[in-house]
Amino acid sequence: MADGLSINLATIRKQCDMRQAVDACLRHGITAIAPWRDQVAAIGLPEAVRLVKDNALTVTGLCRGGMFPAADAAGRAAALDDNRRAVDEAAALGADCLVLVVGGLPAGSKDIAGARAMVEEGIAALAEHARAARMPLAIEPLHPMYAADRACVNTLAHALDICDAVGEGVGVAVDVYHVWWDPDLARQIARAGERILAHHICDWLVPTTDLLLDRGMMGDGVIDLAGIRAMVEAAGFTGHQEVEIFSAENWWLKPADEVLATCVERYATINAVPV
Repeated sequence: MADGLSINLATIRKQCDMRQAVDACLRHGITAIAPWRDQVAAIGLPEAVRLVKDNALTVTGLCRGGMFPAADAAGRAAALDDNRRAVDEAAALGADCLVLVVGGLPAGSKDIAGARAMVEEGIAALAEHARAARMPLAIEPLHPMYAADRACVNTLAHALDICDAVGEGVGVAVDVYHVWWDPDLARQIARAGERILAHHICDWLVPTTDLLLDRGMMGDGVIDLAGIRAMVEAAGFTGHQEVEIFSAENWWLKPADEVLATCVERYATINAVPV
């Protein structure tokens, strides 16, 4: 049973292009996906839109916009232009949101406060275009280990502070891999309320052999998945649980059908529903 389950297509990115991934998901009764922009670009946006429409798919998010900080004004302007294109792509696909991985320090910089200011300025500048396109922006706070290179927004509290500052049309993506450790998590999820636009699931393995490419399948690690799901539901989120697993030495090496069958099984287990 796959009702309420979405597959972030990074989970089978090494096995499938977007066409193949959609076919594989449908074989397993999965009708919600979250593609990445490079996967869309590889087959062309018109073909990606056709796949979504012809198969009546729900697109729970497009990954990703962001990467706002840059060493100079020209770099920041180029990033903003690319983000506007990402908004338009997400709108064409009918995505629930555009996920923002905001970016880290510009090359050669040690000014994390400055990078964070660039992020807020970039999101504020993007928000006008996103509102016109009716495309919600979902800031995804990443684990602090990514502060330098991927995201200098590392807690749900910080992401929500930016939402407060920018205003309408900006919310958050709650990815358990990045936020499970936060002692303030319950309070911040409650604070987020209806601004929770996406909920990503996987697991944190002990030991973790690669901090980027060794995410675990749900149930194989230490994250209280059911507990966090209860928090987001209590806050008002009723959307899909989106499986997003980067796994260079395990799940990316297995056949896509095996990966998806396991996702369906584990999703059923953590939600106590029959397969």
